[in-house]
Amino acid sequence: MKPPKFSVAKPEQSHAAGRGPVLLVCDHASNFVPEDFGALGLTQDDLKKHFAWDPGAAEVTRLISQLLDCPAILATASRLLIDCNRDPGDWDAIVEIGEATPIPGNVGLSQEERAARTEAFHTPFHECIEAVRNEGADRLKAVVSIHSFTPEYHGEERPWHIGLVHNSDHRLAQSLALQLRVEDHLTVGDNEPYGPGDGVYYTLTRHAERNGLASLMIEIRNDLIATEAGQSAWAQRLAPMLRNAVEGLDARQAA
Repeated sequence: MKPPKFSVAKPEQSHAAGRGPVLLVCDHASNFVPEDFGALGLTQDDLKKHFAWDPGAAEVTRLISQLLDCPAILATASRLLIDCNRDPGDWDAIVEIGEATPIPGNVGLSQEERAARTEAFHTPFHECIEAVRNEGADRLKAVVSIHSFTPEYHGEERPWHIGLVHNSDHRLAQSLALQLRVEDHLTVGDNEPYGPGDGVYYTLTRHAERNGLASLMIEIRNDLIATEAGQSAWAQRLAPMLRNAVEGLDARQAA
């Protein structure tokens, strides 16, 4: 049987000429599913839900890239096709259930079908990150990924306004935590609502940790960035904090 072949999803490069020391990435920026996939058997309302993408994260990423004069790479297809923040060989790179919603178009995929999705959606995203990282090797100090999370998951409320996810290098997380906690009304999660043990650090491990760069995943509760005003407010809050954190990297040892 001839393996399926899909059109390659070219990643979005925002502020590509930025000369700042941070490379921003947004793995779950889009809920787009090409017509070839028949919406994976889902409704358009389903595709607006958090399990299809990270609502609000793309615009926050674009705004921060402008404020910091940094390049940003954003995925342009839904995580339901294949999750760019997972190893493509992992079982949960292509999920059959989104929280409690079955994904009919992902059930019973052959290895050839999985490989075709990797080639079309996963590989171009990571090759783009690698190209931009290599091009900026003389100035880049950190890779930061921007995500959003749903306020309630499987019936459990999540109290955090923002979560800082970090693995072996804690410098950026520690700096942002100190800066964020100056605002008494903010509840800041430390490796909450996710941590590296949940398998969410693939992109940062591949592009930051393996290349000696500092890394941080920022998770913002998606109801806080559902509007342009919320997106702008969070971008303007986080951009100077990230600048401070990166400027202080040389003074702090990775620990």
